[in-house]
Amino acid sequence: MKKISKKWKLILYGCSGLGVNMLNMIVGTYLCSALLVGGFVDNVANWTYLGKDLVIAALWGTLILVTKAIDGIIDIPLSSVTDNLRTRWGRRRPAIAIGFIPMLVAYVLFLFPLSSEKGLANTLWFAGLLAVFYAAYTLTMLTYYATFAEIVDNDKDRVFLSNVKSICDVVYFSLSFALVPVFVGMGINIRIVALIFMPLALTMLIPFFLIKEPSNRKADLAKLEENELPKDAKGVNFILALKTSFSNKAFLYWLFVISVMNMGLQLFLSGINEFFSTSGLNMTFVMASSFAPVPFTLQLYNKFVKKFGIKFGLQYILVTFSCAMVGMFICAELFTGTSLLIGAIVCAVIASFAIGAFFSVAYTIPSQLAASENERTGICVSSMYFAVQGLFEGIAAGIASGVILVFLKQSGFVPYMTLIIATLCMLAFVLAIFLPKSIALMGKENK
Repeated sequence: MKKISKKWKLILYGCSGLGVNMLNMIVGTYLCSALLVGGFVDNVANWTYLGKDLVIAALWGTLILVTKAIDGIIDIPLSSVTDNLRTRWGRRRPAIAIGFIPMLVAYVLFLFPLSSEKGLANTLWFAGLLAVFYAAYTLTMLTYYATFAEIVDNDKDRVFLSNVKSICDVVYFSLSFALVPVFVGMGINIRIVALIFMPLALTMLIPFFLIKEPSNRKADLAKLEENELPKDAKGVNFILALKTSFSNKAFLYWLFVISVMNMGLQLFLSGINEFFSTSGLNMTFVMASSFAPVPFTLQLYNKFVKKFGIKFGLQYILVTFSCAMVGMFICAELFTGTSLLIGAIVCAVIASFAIGAFFSVAYTIPSQLAASENERTGICVSSMYFAVQGLFEGIAAGIASGVILVFLKQSGFVPYMTLIIATLCMLAFVLAIFLPKSIALMGKENK
């Protein structure tokens, strides 16, 4: 794959996934809920499809769990598909297209029920579309993430690309939590809102112009001399790719670190609304304070990484986020009214020094490890690294939102949630102490 090094191209490439991520957020956060009226109090007609239940609630809940479980399981075989695809256009662009087109079709069809009445047909229809959407989304984004190891040739550019992607993550989070409610409040139905955001998916066309891969068909490769063959020309079968990923000791240890870290982050993202509700905090102001400064706060993280390496940068954000979470607990316990809001906003700004970097480090480390693996052995399994990491992150997220958060809500311990988040982050900090040098010194600039 032809490398890119110009900053404007890296910025463009880092923005590629913004629209697709936004569609995934809308489906999972809004459209799945919009099929049932339960939980909506105000503006029910616009927050739901037709102002009434369209699916059988119990069956729908079960099918959502099944589709998410399947989505987690197919990550690994799909990674093998994108790593071994052979076409005249190479591997990555065709794989993105194979996922991107069905994903858009499933997204549009998801906006139209088979019937205006609740029933089994609607329930199965939406569950089937959800499964197709998740599978296609996974193939698209897994392939895109895999290119992070291939489209740049040094860890400095890889860190920069990951930072751009993390800023885009903050953008789509902000759009989802801030702009969607505004549109609905204006009297626009959630289905129309979903269509309004659909053109953002066109950002995924950027890789089709920036990725330059030669044909990797066997007939075309046979015409090349041995020294002209790309390192990934042979392809890697599924078993070898899986074995290669799990035999990388540095990567295995990183999986433990990111699992604990992601448990804390997902508990924050999935449960902070409940924390705000119990403490009387305004979610809009506090979340805006957490996300808005990220493009600027990332600069400090970048300086630490360049000077000391990614291990120091990771530990810095873990400590910073822990302090912010403890601060929110103290504010909720000691203050009320305006004082509480001001204190929470200050803590949210402190958290902003970590939030964007959380996303960045999750892209940088697996892509750099995969690039090093390819350089050392000639085995290209970059998408498998992201698939395996995604599996561990999914398990961690399930524990955070499906076990810890449910326990806190049922036991009345939601006010202590931020303390648990801080504890998980500090546990990840301790685990990060023992990261191997192959990870610890990533991003460090030699003088």
